[in-house]
Amino acid sequence: MTQPSPARQSAAVASSDFIEADRAEVDSALYTLLPPESEPPSVIHRAMRYSVFAGGKRIRPILCIESARIFSRPPRGVLPVACALEFIHTYSLIHDDLPALDNDDLRRGRPTNHKVFGEAMAILAGDALLTRAFEVLASAELSAERRAALVREVATAAGTVGGMVGGQVADLEAGGKPIDASMLEYIHRSKTAALIRASVVSGAIAGGAQSEDVERLRRFGENIGLAFQVVDDILDVEESSATLGKTAGKDASQQKATYPALYGLDKSRETARSFLERAHEALAPFAARAQRLHAFADYLVARRT
Repeated sequence: MTQPSPARQSAAVASSDFIEADRAEVDSALYTLLPPESEPPSVIHRAMRYSVFAGGKRIRPILCIESARIFSRPPRGVLPVACALEFIHTYSLIHDDLPALDNDDLRRGRPTNHKVFGEAMAILAGDALLTRAFEVLASAELSAERRAALVREVATAAGTVGGMVGGQVADLEAGGKPIDASMLEYIHRSKTAALIRASVVSGAIAGGAQSEDVERLRRFGENIGLAFQVVDDILDVEESSATLGKTAGKDASQQKATYPALYGLDKSRETARSFLERAHEALAPFAARAQRLHAFADYLVARRT
């Protein structure tokens, strides 16, 4: 698997404390921002919580928090924004796993939402998480201008024009067909990188970054999002279902458009390294303030799960 330079690898190992601290803070906030299971209609709230608390890595919320931290210590108002991003990510996973889409039985090491609650309730749980995300964004303790910018940024990243839904459509239409490099990058840039990019940019907006710094972090988010997806493609080939927490080899069995399918594993590793280096370059103007983002980027690309 792609490895960072020795110096940054040491930083990535040393970063585990802040990653775990951020993850714990996010989990606590997610718990309070979701309706309790006892709140009617209880079945939908159980379904929402089932998937949100199924053991996710909280990558998008952590990127949001650490991006904000560059500009504000502690970053005020960012935690609800980070949680809203996790709600949108989880909704996308619930819907991705449905029989009409990827038809998967396993997610994060547990039966998928529709296997536990039925297809209808899984659809509604995803819908509810998406709408709750924008309710939380609109209520964040930030200026009205920043809240509007956040809603616009996140809605675009989750939508059809260069966003997550558009990428999912392209991914479905590409299945089993010959694919070229430009379409492959469009799918990954839209389906995965868009929400990761929005997580980084949202943190910058919430932290009070100026427009030129927002754009620098946009470049970082775009490239680390692409690197992350290339690594995901590689792991789907190399790892087991038990290790991944989801069905391994699904990309190949469904003839999905992936980097290993188009380029092979060696070239895919080189591509992930290239995206990672571009991500690091985008952070250069922030110097030591971006140390955690540098470390987290290396952690994401070097991961085995």
